[in-house]
Amino acid sequence: MKRTALVTGANRGIGSAIAQGLAELEDITVIAASRSEADALATASEIGGATIGVALDLSDPKATAQRASEIEAEFGPIDILINNAGILTSGNALEADLEDVTQSIATNALSPLGLIQAFGISMKDRGWGRIVNLSSGWGSFAEGLSGPAAYSISKATLNAVTLSSAQALGRSVKVNAMCPGWVRTRMGGQAASRSPEEGADTAIWLATLEDDGPTGGFWRDRRLIEW
Repeated sequence: MKRTALVTGANRGIGSAIAQGLAELEDITVIAASRSEADALATASEIGGATIGVALDLSDPKATAQRASEIEAEFGPIDILINNAGILTSGNALEADLEDVTQSIATNALSPLGLIQAFGISMKDRGWGRIVNLSSGWGSFAEGLSGPAAYSISKATLNAVTLSSAQALGRSVKVNAMCPGWVRTRMGGQAASRSPEEGADTAIWLATLEDDGPTGGFWRDRRLIEW
């Protein structure tokens, strides 16, 4: 059966590698989403095949949910959702600008929740869906929430969104979070130890889980890690 996958932040880095990897699978049509329509269309053209480019800005969760409804109305049901796009700001909990914290939570956690709400209900109704949230070890309590405060807080919130959504959607819709590790991207920097393709591997695996696959987990390198 042909599936349709929406990848946010698909114009570069891990998102681009995920979109490319999914597009190489014969049974998946990829919708590459980016804040800029020009970037989205350029990404779709670069990947080729049946890839579609769409504009999707995650800065306003309510607008994101509305745009999701428009995308589904135009292109049909979304079967696979990859919540990859995110922002990173600096500063510890005493230094972080509260506006940065608010915007980080909106972009990194609440807009993904809006997309889950927009697409997840119809996934549940159809009896099949895969949702992958790109999180981070910096959002793990077990690993000490050791990143910049706004980012760590927002990714910990995304982890909570993951578990709560998995409980709400049931076992036919697999909802998982994953940590890609330290990846050579604009966010991770060129000193990082992993390529975007290595960072994308677990996300692609979770996006294509069999029906008896796991849900409600936090993964790195296809192995469960602690929240």
